[in-house]
Amino acid sequence: MFSLTSGTSARRLATAFVVIGAALWTVSAAADALRNPSVMGDEIFQPSVGQAGKDVIWVPTDDELVRVMLEAANVTPNDLVFDLGAGDGKIAIAAARDFGATSVGIEYNPDMAALAQRNVERANLTDRVRIIRGDIFEEDFSNATVVTLYLLPHLNMKLRPTLLDMRPGTRIVSNSFDMQDWRADEVIGTEFRTGYFWIVPAKVAGDWSLQGMAENDQVDLTLSQRFQEVDGTVSVNGVQQALIEPTLRGDNLSFAYIDRQGNERLVELKVAGDRMAGQMNHAGVSVAVSAARVQ
Repeated sequence: MFSLTSGTSARRLATAFVVIGAALWTVSAAADALRNPSVMGDEIFQPSVGQAGKDVIWVPTDDELVRVMLEAANVTPNDLVFDLGAGDGKIAIAAARDFGATSVGIEYNPDMAALAQRNVERANLTDRVRIIRGDIFEEDFSNATVVTLYLLPHLNMKLRPTLLDMRPGTRIVSNSFDMQDWRADEVIGTEFRTGYFWIVPAKVAGDWSLQGMAENDQVDLTLSQRFQEVDGTVSVNGVQQALIEPTLRGDNLSFAYIDRQGNERLVELKVAGDRMAGQMNHAGVSVAVSAARVQ
């Protein structure tokens, strides 16, 4: 039992209770924060436009351009989107929230990566969005179906060999900066912002032997390639001619040629490494054709 013998003692005891109560509240608040990390951090880190990063400064992508970029890449729930240089997680979150995709953001700055993770948690998207604190030149994103970028030109060029080695058909979208002589398949943008869209092309340069063409025709194909731009010749029973309108889009190759009877035949093939398969169309009739690379 406490005995209060003076007003001074009472005041001291009251002060002690206040101090103890404040300490208990602090411990409780800290425990709550540990259980819910999304309530921590914003008060000690807020990004500012133009702040320095590892290789770039931070400038968030405009919301409207985010939408246009993801629409240009035709993002669907079947896609795995990697945002290289994720910042606050905006693009990775939008890909999941607005397009239903699974997405991963890679961010080098640990404070930005933590902020992006909190934003993912606030958006209730932890089941479809993952933030990696890492280096885009070291992390593996080879299984992506869509890659988004907002980097400087020299970083785009540094990444270009890696991007060109990705699975043919992978879609790539960049805010503001192109990839020099790798011409964009499409220039996109809004009233105030520009973006660039590419589809990773299959590697088709070289000699191919085609099967299933016109009866008794020996057809050989020689292709040259510069990124998605292709050209070449087709040899029909030893008679060579230039390809008509050769087009490569991802792993889809098409071209036309003139057969021995002077008829134009359209060939459409899907590339899979050293093999191609598809169809030849003439006068409303389609037949299955294939091709093998000549080593």
